[in-house]
Amino acid sequence: MIHDYVKDCDYVAMFDADFQPESDFLKRTVPFLIHNPEIALVQTRWTFVNADECMMTRMQEMSLDYHFKVEQEAGSSAFSFFGFNGTAGVWRISTIADAGGWKDRTTVEDMDLAVRSGLAGWKFVYVGDVKVKCELPSTFNAYRYQQHRWSCGPANLFKKMAMEIITNKKVSIGKKFHLIYSFFFVGKIVSHVCTYVFYCVVIPLSVLIPEVEVPLWGVVHVPTIITLLKSVGTPSSFHLVILWVLFENVMSLHRIKAATIGILEVGRVNEWIVTRKLGDATKTKPSMEVIVQESQDLVQVTVKEPLLIEYKKPQIRIWQRFHGAELWMGAFLFMVAFYDVTCIKKGYFVYLFLQSAAFFIIGFDYIGTTVKNC
Repeated sequence: MIHDYVKDCDYVAMFDADFQPESDFLKRTVPFLIHNPEIALVQTRWTFVNADECMMTRMQEMSLDYHFKVEQEAGSSAFSFFGFNGTAGVWRISTIADAGGWKDRTTVEDMDLAVRSGLAGWKFVYVGDVKVKCELPSTFNAYRYQQHRWSCGPANLFKKMAMEIITNKKVSIGKKFHLIYSFFFVGKIVSHVCTYVFYCVVIPLSVLIPEVEVPLWGVVHVPTIITLLKSVGTPSSFHLVILWVLFENVMSLHRIKAATIGILEVGRVNEWIVTRKLGDATKTKPSMEVIVQESQDLVQVTVKEPLLIEYKKPQIRIWQRFHGAELWMGAFLFMVAFYDVTCIKKGYFVYLFLQSAAFFIIGFDYIGTTVKNC
């Protein structure tokens, strides 16, 4: 963006290193910007080349498909604000300057730019028909670091921009309310808290404390409807919806911790660890490069081996495989489930045993792929 030739350009397309856009990507996105000067961003959809690699990638696909098919689609269709996903999008360059440029005050500089652009009156459009292939993190540590950044950054940005949104005079009160309440407060903070508190605190307490009574519609009906509605994004994985709920409940513990760090601006608030993607180098043998040099009387063919950096799995001590918070939570839920079976007989033990198992599986790091030495 700082090169001289950019001065002659009107638009910039952004991709992360693992994204693979089709050859007609610009033809299908740039016209939105050309024909409507009020549009600042064209966001496209992600598809995943390794969604079937392991159970963890299947769970991620379900969550992200809901995000794109429902959240982004609804925001665009209702002419409402929705966030920039940081990649697979095309920006109007003048908008970036108008919004104040890129800022590194949080770990979600893409969301920061989108919010400031929205406050400046610019509009976004989501084009779900344009799909860009990318890769999901398939190791738990990579996914955990990614989710920390995705949860901590928005909470930290919310703290920094709340007053700026309230005092902004360019947008309506409705848009301010949507940004503060729906986009940030509910979408980035409350959703994580409610998920964890309801499934992992309130239900167990209703077993331990007789005075805590949750009605049947609160335990079964409403959560079931919400879960079914959120699973429509990936029909092919509908049979995994129960495992998905258990997995998301465990990850909500990480997200609450990250959001708290972001709001309080302590500890790992500015931690940036690039999400490790395994790529094809760990799955297939790379092809060789053939170089042909021709002269008047000689044709020289050179076979060149590709230069690859050998990946070596770091040595992890056995206690470093354990995740203490998940193990403690798994033990707590297991004891509550056992207490329900033997004494209370309230019937929650089926869910509690399953949720306990999910915490133990992740706590002992038995999820995701295992990278072997090349």
